[in-house]
Amino acid sequence: MCGLAGFVDRHLSPDQYCLVATAMARTIAHRGPDDSGLWADHEAGIALAHRRLSIVDRSAAGHQPMISPSGRFVIVFNGEIYNYRQLRAELGDQL
Repeated sequence: MCGLAGFVDRHLSPDQYCLVATAMARTIAHRGPDDSGLWADHEAGIALAHRRLSIVDRSAAGHQPMISPSGRFVIVFNGEIYNYRQLRAELGDQL
């Protein structure tokens, strides 16, 4: 099972966001030994971390956090998106 972590805090320095999120991801390394990722936005005060356990999709396409092509959306999650074709058709170019 994958592991994810994150926090909201507007009082840390940019370097501290990465240090804290990295420490959080290291703590849950046993949840996902196959890959790890980190995303932080200092201005928004948000950091996300992910540890990946690759079972179905072992490609780099499953790397997280996932960022939309526009850069507007960022997500970390655990699980498969089974209706991704339907969602893609509905969303079209909005991403």
